[in-house]
Amino acid sequence: MDEYLRHAHVLANRILSGRLRPGDRLPPQRVYARERGIAASTAARVYGELRRRGLVVGEVGRGTYVRAAPPVAEAAALTAAPPGAAPADLELTYPSAPGQSAALAASLAPLLRPDVLARVTAPLSPRGTRAAREAAARLFGAAGDPERVLFAGNGRQALAAAFTCAVPRGGVIGVEALTYPLVKAVAERLGRVLVPLPLDAYGIVPAALAAERPAALYFQPAPHNPTGRVMPPERQAELAEVAARLRIPVIEDRVWSFLADPEAERVFGALAPERAYVVESLSKRIAPGLTAGVLLVPEGRTAWAETALREGGWAAGGFAVEAAARLLADGTAARLAAAKRADAARRQRVAAGELSRTEAHASGYFTWWHLPAPWRAEPFAAAARAAGIAVTPGAAFAVPPYTAPHTVRLGLAALPVPALRRTLRTLAALAAAPPA
Repeated sequence: MDEYLRHAHVLANRILSGRLRPGDRLPPQRVYARERGIAASTAARVYGELRRRGLVVGEVGRGTYVRAAPPVAEAAALTAAPPGAAPADLELTYPSAPGQSAALAASLAPLLRPDVLARVTAPLSPRGTRAAREAAARLFGAAGDPERVLFAGNGRQALAAAFTCAVPRGGVIGVEALTYPLVKAVAERLGRVLVPLPLDAYGIVPAALAAERPAALYFQPAPHNPTGRVMPPERQAELAEVAARLRIPVIEDRVWSFLADPEAERVFGALAPERAYVVESLSKRIAPGLTAGVLLVPEGRTAWAETALREGGWAAGGFAVEAAARLLADGTAARLAAAKRADAARRQRVAAGELSRTEAHASGYFTWWHLPAPWRAEPFAAAARAAGIAVTPGAAFAVPPYTAPHTVRLGLAALPVPALRRTLRTLAALAAAPPA
């Protein structure tokens, strides 16, 4: 038996026997690894196996906790669950358009000539090349000044550079009360403090920003992850006015912006070029393996942000930048984005037909599902996991001290459409039955 499974079985038996009680917190993975003399990667697999069996729940930054003990019959099934069984994954959201690989191959073929490879695999500064900056600047519409465009290894690294430049260590960043979980992880790692700002149907409430007076603002306008809400131009203008009055920088995350109607897209950076950092990424827009991030920086901050990217080790590789430039310039990226919007819209129609009480963007790859009473998010996620379905509970998106809603986020991109329909139908049936 693999080492990680031996450890998982020991912990599982302690949970199911009652020696570890519901609500007990397991030690951090690094502490568990050190105490048991195992590798950190092995400890991560141990905790992952416990989550797969539905015995624990948790998230980055908040710890891992024993969930409510399952009934005896369910417990027997959990201990006998085949190790390594792959769940139906409604957590990940990496979309792929039909014909994507062929389109990428056709666009990128010229890069594979030896003379071109010698050039594009040479060291590259975060500023990239002039042609790459001009191609990437088009992602930002009217705000896209090529002289203010920099490249990062991925969207997360672009976000880290923006946080580093916008706020000193220990500084407070106002964010949506529900936000992308990796934003919380990035802020914690960099020593920045997040404070939740309430949301209404249009996004962050401007009066809350004015009252809280953080050192910076971070938000996702189109569409918001996880709710799918789109911030209208009027609300963006209100936030720009408050930010100008407070004289604070703003970080706008547009990683999912390609799912919005291109004719309706608005970039906050056009309203406040002197204070806006705008983050884009190509992994969702084009392909997961193309992890180039793009950062539009405020006027006069290019050198500062370039230094942050260099010192953080967050600069993009030359091949990724050149590939991104070609895909953006020859229209391949735009065609893939259009195909993904159509694919996402089809999947949303499937979700709307199988589930009620949901929020979503009409062409978004995730659905925010409000669970029926008396279900709570963590027990439902554990029950879904026991049924072979991975979902993300609302607590993963909540910024403390905001109280997580009784919701789960469903990523719609990973499964073929017929399998997605069957999986959502299973979840609906599970939600209709009262929890044990």
